[in-house]
Amino acid sequence: MPNRLAHETSPYLLQHADNPVDWWPWSAAAFEEARRRGVPVLLSVGYSSCHWCHVMAHESFEDPATAALLNEHFVSVKVDREERPDVDAVYMEAVQAATGQGGWPMTVFLTPDAEPFYFGTYFPPEPRHGMPSFGQILDGVRSAWADRRDEVGEVAGRIVADLAGRSLTESLPADRRPPRPEELHGALMGLTREFDAVHGGFGGAPKFPPSMVLEFLLRHHARTGSEGALEMVQATCAAMARGGIYDQLGGGFARYAVDATWTVPHFEKMLYDNALLCRTYAHLWRSTGSDLARRIAVGTADFMVRELRTEQGGFASALDADSDDGSGTGKHVEGAYYVWTPGQLRAVLGDEDAEFAATTFGVTEEGTFEEGASVLQLPDTEGPVDAERVASVKRRLLAAREERPRPGRDDKVVASWNGLAIAALAETGAYFNRPDLIQAATDAADLLVRVHMDWHARLHRTSRDGTPGANSGVLEDYADVAEGFLTLASVTGEGVWVEFAGFFLDTVLLQFTTEDGALYDTAADAEALIRRPQDPTDNATPSGWTAAAGALLSYAALTGSNLHRDAAERALGIVTALGGRVPRFIGWGLAVAEAALDGPREVAVVGPQGDPATVALHRAALLGTAPGAAVALGAPGADEVPLLQDRPLVDGRPAAYVCRHFTCERPTTDPEELTERLRG
Repeated sequence: MPNRLAHETSPYLLQHADNPVDWWPWSAAAFEEARRRGVPVLLSVGYSSCHWCHVMAHESFEDPATAALLNEHFVSVKVDREERPDVDAVYMEAVQAATGQGGWPMTVFLTPDAEPFYFGTYFPPEPRHGMPSFGQILDGVRSAWADRRDEVGEVAGRIVADLAGRSLTESLPADRRPPRPEELHGALMGLTREFDAVHGGFGGAPKFPPSMVLEFLLRHHARTGSEGALEMVQATCAAMARGGIYDQLGGGFARYAVDATWTVPHFEKMLYDNALLCRTYAHLWRSTGSDLARRIAVGTADFMVRELRTEQGGFASALDADSDDGSGTGKHVEGAYYVWTPGQLRAVLGDEDAEFAATTFGVTEEGTFEEGASVLQLPDTEGPVDAERVASVKRRLLAAREERPRPGRDDKVVASWNGLAIAALAETGAYFNRPDLIQAATDAADLLVRVHMDWHARLHRTSRDGTPGANSGVLEDYADVAEGFLTLASVTGEGVWVEFAGFFLDTVLLQFTTEDGALYDTAADAEALIRRPQDPTDNATPSGWTAAAGALLSYAALTGSNLHRDAAERALGIVTALGGRVPRFIGWGLAVAEAALDGPREVAVVGPQGDPATVALHRAALLGTAPGAAVALGAPGADEVPLLQDRPLVDGRPAAYVCRHFTCERPTTDPEELTERLRG
């Protein structure tokens, strides 16, 4: 019989709806039940494309004996971290403080008052590699709860007090100012020390795509001319594009590489990674004209539209790492959909082309993955490349791969990640003359307005099949959706997207921002947890804090709002505090600081819609490399965006006005002159 998760909308929770565990969703009712029964709560947090979440579910949560133990002695609560990042954040902070590490599945034992007292991540069904079994953990917690409950309560109280005592306020500079040029240079020097000059990227294994840091480096290069900054971007982007982390057949990036060489990925594909990387490669092309950057930007955009677009026009969250191995046993194996052996190449291509493909894509008898299989790469080779033959081989291999069992898709739509996708697709479509990509971005924006936004301009974080989830948006939702809408307005000239962004940013100011300029991840009227989460550092996506700073800055540039400009500058105080110490973990904040230092430039393009001269000026404006430049497009007399007001044509011809803080240079009608003015 299905448990209580059967009525949820999260694909991750629905994956557990038929478990013998009597799961509860996160709710006041679950904790009231624990209080009524006098038992602790097991909190299990994961997400649908998490490999080890699936492993623990199969080993423990599908096991009748384990389920019976849980049902008798605990109230078990299952949470999708992508639906409830606030719940995930506060308990992950406790896990990391107690154990020094974190990850998913996250396993936390709580009192009926939601106070944590024991922590972990994955636990095996039997003792293994120094780890106790999950059954041993359950027995130990049950015994402690029964025999030493006062001690358990004291531990929980100390943990909650420790979490409550942590504050970021003391990290903020007293004057709440953005970083100065020398401080941004210091961040560059810190990144240079951590740069992997052999393989690209930063640090060692596992290696994550550093999208936000790369955006900072591109903007820093544009502002200062630093060749070192650009070289780090070029080397990293080339290594990722040629490595196994990029899907050489179907496009799109996996979540991260398990090694330092970008060879073997953890195969889950997330919307947010692909949105961020699509935009990074598009911006690299804008700066350098690199054919490789163009190919990867377009290929990643096409992947998102082909594989992640939902029937309602939004974008699904992720593709799983695991899929059926095709053996007929129903066994799911990580990477099965993507890897190849020499024999599989021969079966599809024949001997001669298989040998060529093996050389081209680095497929060996020994393999680079498991059981002699290889992850496709594009190793650097000497001599000319037969591009036509490579394309033919890729088409045939992709067609054959389509016949394999596909990875599962988490088809919930997350507001913030769709905001990132809207920005990436709008810009990529504009740069490479792909109106279909701009339309896909517009369709996703329409969905967010129709389904995710209520009459008070408040956002639902998720939806599925066109139905909004019950969970409220967090700071990153408001900030990233505003960023996406502002970018879409710049590309399409439709000022309504600026108006919607303004609604969301007003909510940021009213619900998420304190008087001293600090921001919280949850709204002031959100559900109260043991701690109100607050994290300005980047994780897999820009932090809500710095994403809000960026959107506030762009909105101020388009509207002239000092209120939003001041809020952006106060928010950037955290970048001043952290940029020189941990630049890898506040890359988006550093990128926003570059824009603030540059102005950012405000570009008003005025002319009849569709006029070739207007189109040429608009394209030059969008391709300008000045950090974070804000672009508005409109016909003469347009007033939807304040930046366009009182901007006449020049001698009857379309014109562009380049301004800083609404102080403008003389207008130009020449796209080449505009390009020169918008160089970093």
